[in-house]
Amino acid sequence: MLKLAAFADEIGPDIDHQIQVCRDNSVMYFELRGADNKNVLDFDEPLKQKIRTKLKAAGMGVACIGSPIGKVKIDEPWEPHFEKFKVAVAMAEYFEAPYIRIFSYYLPEGKTEWAPYRDEILRRMRAKVDYVKDKKVILVLENESHIYGDTGQRSLDLLRTINHPKLRAAFDFANFVQVGDYPEKIWPEIQSFVVHFHIKDALRNKKNVPAGEGEGQIPSIVADAYANGYRGFLSLEPHLKYAGPSHGETDEFLFKVAADALKAICAKHKIPLAGVV
Repeated sequence: MLKLAAFADEIGPDIDHQIQVCRDNSVMYFELRGADNKNVLDFDEPLKQKIRTKLKAAGMGVACIGSPIGKVKIDEPWEPHFEKFKVAVAMAEYFEAPYIRIFSYYLPEGKTEWAPYRDEILRRMRAKVDYVKDKKVILVLENESHIYGDTGQRSLDLLRTINHPKLRAAFDFANFVQVGDYPEKIWPEIQSFVVHFHIKDALRNKKNVPAGEGEGQIPSIVADAYANGYRGFLSLEPHLKYAGPSHGETDEFLFKVAADALKAICAKHKIPLAGVV
């Protein structure tokens, strides 16, 4: 049985509204990225306590900390960013989240070649892996556009080179489509590293669409993952209203469209979803 999660801040900034809309759509886990117009790494103690209390009261949990770690230029100072990473780890522990989403850095301003920066990217990734090696959390690398791991082959380069169970992959269908990759070709190679799915679909013109309506091959890949033993989360990140570099918007009405599309895919392929009849 798979579990539904969501970047609930796409619905809106209010935590009560996020919880209500998620519950109305049988989504019982957050990929916690933002609330009250604050990023998860900027939550103060009262906000952390409020969110945890409200989620527990609603019978909900946190699947992943949707952090922006690694979403900076590779030539920006390391130490301040590593301190932010430690905050992300503390948040995962506080909310009992099994995963932290991370990224693999942008090129410096004006640069177009990745080769000179690969070693530094790997060094930073290894430092993060080493920091969590004795903790319960797993780092999941998202294939975000315009970062080192935006393509399947560069994502695989990081995953295979570091080769550590604390660094796995969050497979984002739309992001692969939007950088010109073909998810169905990447899937067989990267499947063994994937522990998390971001459910976001897109057309080749880069427009985001509900799951199954784009070229991300979501139905066939999710069905194959389930048939081969995947029992994790399907995390909705629809971007149906607005898709920006740091967040997306969907609103509660389009969120239902996105959730219903995913449920229909799972029903067609006989993939049971927790809490969905």
